[in-house]
Amino acid sequence: MAFQVCINLLIAFMWMFLGESYSVAGFVTGYIVGIALLFLLRRFLKGPFYLWRGYKILVLALIFIKELFLSNFEITKLVYARRLDINPGIFTLETELKTDWEITLLATLITLTPGTVTMAVSPDKKELYIHAMDIVDMKDAVHAIKNSFEKHIMEVTR
Repeated sequence: MAFQVCINLLIAFMWMFLGESYSVAGFVTGYIVGIALLFLLRRFLKGPFYLWRGYKILVLALIFIKELFLSNFEITKLVYARRLDINPGIFTLETELKTDWEITLLATLITLTPGTVTMAVSPDKKELYIHAMDIVDMKDAVHAIKNSFEKHIMEVTR
């Protein structure tokens, strides 16, 4: 991916210098031409086309923002309810993530979402212990995390 970005930047600078238009518009035009060239020549380059990973990062960010708003709404409903009717609990999430980076990203995304906190990671890095402020069904909570954050983290990093 880094090689493709460097090639794209090189094409953009060459486009700008050969066209003798030393402006942002000339650089952006060259960058777009570089994207098109790299896309056409992607089978000759090692690894997948680098903008796919950028797209996957954008999807992960949008899923986090969606979860952030939904959980904020749920927590606000709990705070303003007449009776405090919550079921706090701790559950274990068995993860398929392997690297420290992936596990840290998952734990951070879970902790940044209101109502949940990642308390610990097991020594073998296969389980995360999560505290939820209001949990009805632990299997549904695990399933929701696996299908949203964990699945998209694997798409971004692998």
